[in-house]
Amino acid sequence: MTESEVEERVVAGVGLNEDQRFDRIFRPKALEEFVGQEKHKENLRVFVEAARRRNEPLDHILLCGPPGLGKTTLAHILAEEMGVQLHLTSGPAIEHKGVLSGLLTRMERNDVLFIDEIHRMSNIVEEALYPAIEDFRIDVMMGEGAFAESIPLDLKPFTLVGATTRTGLLTKPLQERFGVTLRLDFYPPEDLAKIVQRSAQLLGCPCDEGGALSLARRSRGTPRVANRLIRRVRDFADVRGDGRIEREIVEYTCERLEIDSAGLDIMDRRLLAVLIESYEGGPVGVETIAAALAEPRNTIEDVYEPYLLQQGFLGRTPRGRIATQKAYDHLGLPWRSPRAEQQASPQESLSGEE
Repeated sequence: MTESEVEERVVAGVGLNEDQRFDRIFRPKALEEFVGQEKHKENLRVFVEAARRRNEPLDHILLCGPPGLGKTTLAHILAEEMGVQLHLTSGPAIEHKGVLSGLLTRMERNDVLFIDEIHRMSNIVEEALYPAIEDFRIDVMMGEGAFAESIPLDLKPFTLVGATTRTGLLTKPLQERFGVTLRLDFYPPEDLAKIVQRSAQLLGCPCDEGGALSLARRSRGTPRVANRLIRRVRDFADVRGDGRIEREIVEYTCERLEIDSAGLDIMDRRLLAVLIESYEGGPVGVETIAAALAEPRNTIEDVYEPYLLQQGFLGRTPRGRIATQKAYDHLGLPWRSPRAEQQASPQESLSGEE
């Protein structure tokens, strides 16, 4: 998802250009510093220790989940814990087999190759990757035309860490080649509050527990959003407050940014309002919602819906999206059951199919 598609939303889980400089400040360097995802963290600790004792590369790891939950951070940590180098790239950046060959041949023993948006690799590149991750071998074409021949080239053992926000777009053969699959979930406010306090300390900004928890509850379960919000709150705290991050200054900042107590911004509320006020709460096909909001379908599905679904403001049915009672209550509207599914139009029924 590009920045233009999310219109630089403060609550967007995808990374924005402004985040890159602060990522280097906020990013933990070890598993001990990584907050949240406790079950996955404990398992990774065992996998890393076992690989180090055997002097072997880690099994290939697939990290799944919405953007902003720490997939790239975990790749950095795994390389750091293993004492090896991390090589960063993305699926769209590997345009052809030559680019892949160049990446793989530069890697030393046990290094970590991180491929973000791995679901966006082309089929040709993906097929070339299979022997590399199975047998640590890649076929390189030498010569041209009738004199071209494929020469197998041995690679040093390495670990592939793939990251995806769209697990359903991964091919089954690629998924089966990962030894470990970790699904990262949205963070509870208590874990996000710890991240907020740690980030505030790194910024040299005092932050009490009330301020940290209030900010965490508006961060949509996403550390990247929490770290982005804390920078905005710090600005208001320095200019309109005494420099401390407290509950009052967090609420004032979020009010100015049009972020409510549930972490919904103006676009989230607009989506719910369109669903309730224009279509009687649904069911409504996603294409209809996209047209009403003048947004692409994939922006609705990838940017707006995941958090609304996870928080129970939105529901999916075979005939389309429906607004839940929680959405009505949040917008201060009287509850009424969504239209019966049999009353949905054929167009909505078609566009709402999962």
